[in-house]
Amino acid sequence: MAESDAATTGQTAAQEIDTTVPSIARAYDYILGGKDNYAADRAVGDQIINNLPGAPVIATDNRATLIRVVRQLVTEHRIKQFVDLGSGLPTAENVHQIAQRHDPEAKVVYVDNDPIVLAHGRALLEENENTTVLQADLRDGKEIYDNPATRALIDFGKPVAIILSAILHHLNDDEDPASLVQYWVDKIPSGSYVFISHFRSLNDPRSVEIENVLQASFGRGRWRTDDEILALFDGLELVEPGIVACAEWRPDEPLDDELTDWQRLIVAGLAIKP
Repeated sequence: MAESDAATTGQTAAQEIDTTVPSIARAYDYILGGKDNYAADRAVGDQIINNLPGAPVIATDNRATLIRVVRQLVTEHRIKQFVDLGSGLPTAENVHQIAQRHDPEAKVVYVDNDPIVLAHGRALLEENENTTVLQADLRDGKEIYDNPATRALIDFGKPVAIILSAILHHLNDDEDPASLVQYWVDKIPSGSYVFISHFRSLNDPRSVEIENVLQASFGRGRWRTDDEILALFDGLELVEPGIVACAEWRPDEPLDDELTDWQRLIVAGLAIKP
């Protein structure tokens, strides 16, 4: 992308951003310590940080698990292609950074519907020919699958990893997240992987409280039970240790302490298409 084209893209995206409306991607960025957020996003983040002490570990545990999953996919399963749906804002240790550290030829397509993600992502990845960012809605799988930018990088005749990190819980039941996952399961070949991390409902006051914050701030957010999360992997074979709290998904070091109540509220699973 030429410098002038990149500048134009950034200006256009910036013009599309309504800074008075909180964004999931930007609120998440704020909780992780990022700087690409606005007052409305920080208000949501502060509500969680100040009113629900301990809750930010959900975001940090999720990010740490994503790092471990991508590393394993590249080093153990030799996956070279990734589609990261609902990727959020570029931050430290993105999928392409992890994957390309172990395989410089690894290819990554990031997808998010927030225009600021497009602006910042394209600027960050301008020099990386094996990575691209699409502004698209993950609920429209066909648009993403058929997009020329996706097809330029991803060969769907070879194994692909579909990343759905902390995004499906932002879809309400009437948006049918299971069908969204199934669309991609049908498109990827055998030997491909699907990673999902998701808010888990333990039917306790803490999870209900945070769910209410999400609903009030974004008008969406659905915490699901273990059985509901398991159903998202229909047609796939879970990799050990199955669906567990993010902190328990193949940690680099043994866990010395018992998980906090908050840590139990975000789970992850990796599965292969047989």
